Amino acid sequence: MGKRTISPGGSISGQVELPGDKSISHRYAILGALAEGTTEISNYASAADCQSTLECLRQLGVTIEKRDSVVRILGRGLGGLESPRRTLDAENSGTTIRMLAGVLAGQPFSTTITGDDSLRRRPMRRIMDPLRQMGAEIRGGPGDCAPLEIRGGKLQAIEYTPPVPSAQVKSAILLAGLYAEGITTVRESVSTRDHTELALREFGAQVDCSRGVVRIHPRPKLAACKLVVPGDVSTAMFLIGATLILPGSSLLLHDVGLNPTRARVLDFLVSSGAAIRVPALHSRASELTGTVSVAHRPLEGGTISGAEAAEMIDELPMLAALGPFTEKGIEIHDAKELRVKESDRIAVLSEGLRQMGARVEEFPDGVRVEGRSAGKLRGAKVDPRGDHRIAMALAVAALGAQGDTTIADAECVAVSFPGFFSTLERLRGVA
Repeated sequence: MGKRTISPGGSISGQVELPGDKSISHRYAILGALAEGTTEISNYASAADCQSTLECLRQLGVTIEKRDSVVRILGRGLGGLESPRRTLDAENSGTTIRMLAGVLAGQPFSTTITGDDSLRRRPMRRIMDPLRQMGAEIRGGPGDCAPLEIRGGKLQAIEYTPPVPSAQVKSAILLAGLYAEGITTVRESVSTRDHTELALREFGAQVDCSRGVVRIHPRPKLAACKLVVPGDVSTAMFLIGATLILPGSSLLLHDVGLNPTRARVLDFLVSSGAAIRVPALHSRASELTGTVSVAHRPLEGGTISGAEAAEMIDELPMLAALGPFTEKGIEIHDAKELRVKESDRIAVLSEGLRQMGARVEEFPDGVRVEGRSAGKLRGAKVDPRGDHRIAMALAVAALGAQGDTTIADAECVAVSFPGFFSTLERLRGVA
């Protein structure tokens, strides 16, 4: 895969319509397949991960039409999926394999689902244990990783507290709960993103939520919907980061998803001194969406830990990469989950920032990146190890370095934001 060279300087100026939110796109597609009737999804995410979900659903007998960013899904109903003729391939998408595992656990057939080298290293016991408790037979590969062989069947409701806060685990259990006998309950010690609960209600399921407890009632009749996916706030973070790094920059982002379980990152940046405003806000399919304006202003930095770290898990690499451009630096704790993402994000980001001259201290559950007093970053050759969020975070940090930075394997950004580099160049006025 190709390298990309980032030259520093310039400023960000303009406005952006963001690609659709990955998390929401996955959920709308899966529930559209399980609904009765034709679901139409506009602004479906262009990310490769979300295309993997569509392809897996096609292999399960679902008819899907796609034109540009509009996806039409002819739902099969809860009991209408077909046994696939070959192994399902989630490629790099942890959301695809974990959420579909919940659905497959309730099917009257056996399925094998796998992924690429990166996905086959990611932990799957966290979904295997609760789904087995519900009655599914699941066998994993070495280390309880993919490929997963799932023999579905009659499921029983359970009450489960995930040992690691995870929206993907919660979602897998709730989707399996659609097929279970009785009411399935998930208790969360730390609240995670609630897109699945909101989407389930939108399609007609009965979901009860109260103080970290989510209950799903079984065997609903899901009805097709016409939906618009809001812009991805996690994707927006990289463009916001570029705006905060480059003096004289200003950016307007339209139709950004501002779900409270996702938008905490904006609150943190504002508390650190960022000039961020939300001049317009509205609700669509129970998801908050708004316009976000950002202008460059020096940042103080700060510490992220506890529930905040869990809520901002996807945004933490970009926040850490902002550390050298803040007064006090950025310190992150309680984010051990970063070590089992597409890469060990703590180690890979730390390595890249150190190569650029940053002073970085790693912890088992986080990292500290020192602020401006540690000196200016310098251009370097960095390797994101195939991790899309690390590649984008290092590219943004490179904008404020002295000299060019070369990013290996830069095409990996297509996993979540295929147009990242072209969008960044347009906003900087780079031909």
